[in-house]
Parts: sequence; structure tokens; C-alpha cells
Amino acid sequence: MAPVIGRRLRRGAVTTAVAAAAVAALAASGAPGAVGIPRDERAAGAADTPPPSGDSATGNSPYYTDLPPLQSPVPPTGAPPNGGDKEAEAGLPATVLDAYKKAESELAGAKPGCHLPWQLLAAIGKVESGQARGGRVDANGTTLTPILGPVLNGDGFAKITDTDNGAYDGDTTHDRAVGPMQFIPSTWATSGRDGNNDGKKDPNNIYDAALAAGYYLCANDRDLAVETDLHQAILSYNRSTEYLNTVLSWLEYYRKGTHEVPDGKGVLPDDRSSDTRFPSTGTSPNSKHPGSSSQKPNPGNKNPGGKNPGDKNPGKGDGGSTKPKPPGDGGTEKPGPSPSDRVDALANAGTGDLVAKTGDAFTERVAVRAEAKSGAFVAKAKVKFTVVGDTDARFEGGAKSATVTTGITGKATAPVLEAGQKSGDFVVRATVVGRSLPGVDFEAQVVARQADALARTSDKELTCEAGKEFADQVEVKATYKGKAADGVATTATLVKSATDATVNDKGPYFKGADGKPVRTLKGLKTDANGVLKLPKLYADDAAGTYLLRITTPGGGALTVELKVSAAEPDATPSPSASSSASPSPSASPSTSTSASGSPSQSS
Repeated sequence: MAPVIGRRLRRGAVTTAVAAAAVAALAASGAPGAVGIPRDERAAGAADTPPPSGDSATGNSPYYTDLPPLQSPVPPTGAPPNGGDKEAEAGLPATVLDAYKKAESELAGAKPGCHLPWQLLAAIGKVESGQARGGRVDANGTTLTPILGPVLNGDGFAKITDTDNGAYDGDTTHDRAVGPMQFIPSTWATSGRDGNNDGKKDPNNIYDAALAAGYYLCANDRDLAVETDLHQAILSYNRSTEYLNTVLSWLEYYRKGTHEVPDGKGVLPDDRSSDTRFPSTGTSPNSKHPGSSSQKPNPGNKNPGGKNPGDKNPGKGDGGSTKPKPPGDGGTEKPGPSPSDRVDALANAGTGDLVAKTGDAFTERVAVRAEAKSGAFVAKAKVKFTVVGDTDARFEGGAKSATVTTGITGKATAPVLEAGQKSGDFVVRATVVGRSLPGVDFEAQVVARQADALARTSDKELTCEAGKEFADQVEVKATYKGKAADGVATTATLVKSATDATVNDKGPYFKGADGKPVRTLKGLKTDANGVLKLPKLYADDAAGTYLLRITTPGGGALTVELKVSAAEPDATPSPSASSSASPSPSASPSTSTSASGSPSQSS
């Protein structure tokens, strides 16, 4: 199951420019109120673009109104509020991301004047289906289960009589938006594309749907690099100013950077009280939440004798109940128990494998859900996450523990977990603050960065005269499965021979901080490009050929040959030799004494 990352949403009233059908659709779906972006946070001109009339790709179906995480000029030093995480939100499922980029590539050739950015497809895919429900697609890009919007029967939504005989949406009476990009059948009939070249145009396939969305947005010779055309393109998808603002927010967010996550591991919108947007899935994932329902609520009291919770009680002048509210449920007679006291158990809320390389942040976030004995979700309960075990891994900011308050769906998500330099296993434990309930343990692992190959960056011979320093430093590049291996711990040792890895006690050496010879260096690390330059090498007075052995975790090893030549003899006569070579009276003028003190006869 893809994890659902809880976060704080910005909310506001729906502007008067929102189409009435979209307002009714949101209300009927039970989705959160349309989110208004403060004026100073909107893209320039977005609020001034009126929603045009006419058809739309989605039939103005409901959409996710979640906004990207708030971003301040100065990143906060502590944990994000309520477990928010911009890095998790920036992760796009691999197949979905590939489909967006392939669509951009095709449109760049077919409609170069459109300037379609794949991030726009990602923004629309986010609000329409949560990136195909976090990337729940098969290897060909087809959703594992159909994604269907509500029945467009005019009851709280637009009314669109069946146009496809149920071929796409399974409904032979009315239409429904279909697939990860939420096309209504009539739009798909004219705009559908075959994006994965399998001979079919399937709205449930992300490659087909993304390419179709690209062509749809580029219609009418639009240039999406022009703000007016960009806004009109988005509004043609769903004719709502709030929809435009939401898509623009995600477009800007994705433009600032994204990364790939495995299929099925994408972030799903979290603030939904019912699942009527996706009725084909059956039971709502929030069905345990009080007040949630998989049925579309009655927009009015059409049945005075019914049991609609919103109906007024006949005979009561104020239309309300005379019974006092029970304690703990908003009543005034007694204070109810705290949210944490109501928690009966914590459950894993979709946390995946917790594995990271040394020095990296874990891409997966630990998440739990607080449940009452009845099975209902408990909001506003305090959950403490603690790093347990022999590890230097810590939460963002260096804390070993963090306390997070559950959201409206009972979910609490721990801050980003960062691996230290120590590899090994440890546990992240989630407990309810102030309660002795059993905690939930999540196994985590930090693995050492590895390199399976090492090679010198130069083939220049490394030579030195005895008693001097090598002119060139040894530089190597580490790779793992053919790619540069950054941050890999490396050891360099002067060894006795190719078959004897014992540290040599003579020959070349490095210098320690105290200037003394050192023949083993540990704690070295490759840089971002996998390159490592060793410190300078020096030679003692022993001439010969020596070996430097460099090793890394993962099997990377390299033996470097170092040659030390004998010191050149000093041909300049020493003062002592010259003074002892005074001529004797019997010596010929052509006779002199050599530097070694032996007489030599010149010709």
C-alpha cells in the first residue's frame, strides 16, 4: 500500500468565480472545501483569469484540493508541522513520471510551438488521481484497478448522458470521468491517444492518458510558455478558478525539483472524508472514520420522514435535539478524555522498507494511525517516534525522538530520518504519549556505500628519487555497477607485496599530522563524482619498487606501483676533499685529486 503523508493544508473560501457545478461536485463528494490560495501566493494573473464556459476534459468532476507543502525562504530547523514533508511530496512514481516525460518528448516534436512541460502533466495528474493513486499501475502503465469519478447524473454534479455505452466507465446511463487523468468518455473518444504503442487507446493507461492530456492542453495552437494560454489550457481541463490555482501551485512545486520513487510508493492525498471520487474501489479507506461514507450524501431534506442526520426533529421549535451531547463528544456537562486517552492501538499506516546509505536521508517516512477501540480514527492524539539501537541515525535536525499530533484521519508521520556514518540495523518505535499501550516497531537499516571497481584517473608512472617526495599524487575513481560511487569509505595501505598485505615498514609513506611516516590511511571518502585524491607520498632512502593497495566496501580494489630510484651521487667536490688535495712539490701540474680522494691523471 502506498503511504499517505499527512500534512497541514491551506484553506479558504471558494471564490465566486468557481463554477456552480464544481462547487456542487465538491460538496457531494465529501471532499475538503476548495482551497483558496492567498493572493500573494498565486501565480501572477491566475485569479484574474475567468473560467470559460463550455465543455471540459473531465466534465468538471471533483478533484483533489490538497496544496503543496508551504515553503519558506529559510528552511525550518525542526520537524515540519504535522509531519509535512516537501521531499516526500516531490517523489513521483517511476512509471507515471516516465509517462509524463515521454508525452513531453513527443509533443516537443509534434507541436514544438506548444512548449508543454511534463511538470504540467504531473500537476494535473496530482489533482486528478494522486498520480494514479501513488503509482498503482502495472508494468505497461495500466492502473491496477479502475479510477472512476462519480456518476454525472446531475444530482450534485454535471449531467452527462451516456456517450460510450459503458465501454470505458461501465455505466450505460450516464458518463463518469475515467483513468489517472480523469477523461470523460466523450472527450476520450476525440482526444484519446496510444502512448505506449500497444495498438490501443486506453484511458486507464498512464502512457495513453498522459499523451492525450498533452495533446488536449496543446489544442487551438496554444503556447504554454505564454501565461494566458497556459491558464486557458488548464481551465479547459476543469473550468474552475480554484482548479487553476491548485494546478498552478503544483506546477511551480514540481518545477523546483522532483525525484523518482517506486511504483505504488507515491504520496496520496490524505485529507478526504469519503471515497465517492473513486466509487469503483468499494469501501472507503476512511470507512472507520466517524461520519465517512461511500455513498453520496443527500444534498437536501427531500424526505421529511427519513432519518437523515441533518433533518429537523418534527415538533421541536428549534429543530434540534433536546438531549445533551455525551461527554467527550463536544458536550458541556463534563470534559471528555484527551485524544491520546481514546487511542486503543497504533497501526502501521503504509510505511515501506526503511533502508538508506550512510550519510543519506531515508526516502521512506515512518507513519502510524491511531485507532479507538471501536476502530474509529483518533485525531489530535500525540505519538512519539524514537530511534532505538546502536546507530547514529537521527531525525531531521539531529533529534533522536520526535512527537507528532495525528491528523483528522488519525495519522501521524515521523519527520525525515537521516542515516549517519555507521552502518547496521536499528528500530524506530512509535508510542502514544502518556499511555502504556504497546508500541509499533519499524526495522531500519543503514548500508555502507559501496564500490565494486577502482581505477586510476591517470596512467602516468609514479616515480620518485630516494629521500624525496613524489611529484604526482595518486588519484582514483570508484564506481558501482558502472556508475560513479560517491561517499565511499576508502582505505589506502603500503603493503609488502602482491601476496602479502602486511603493512610495509620501509619505502614510500604518507605524513601524519605530526610529520611522521604513516603507511595506512583510513576514513578516506570519494567525492560526489566518485573521485579520491590521496595525500602526497614521500620516499625514504630505500630504492626499489613498492605497492600501494586501495580498497573499498563492495569489493573495489586497486594496486598501484610506486618506483623509488637510488639517489643521484653528488658530483660536486666537498670542502674536506678539496683541502686534502693540496699539490705536492713532486706532482706534475696536470695532476689533481678526485672527489673521492684518489688521484686521477688527466690526459
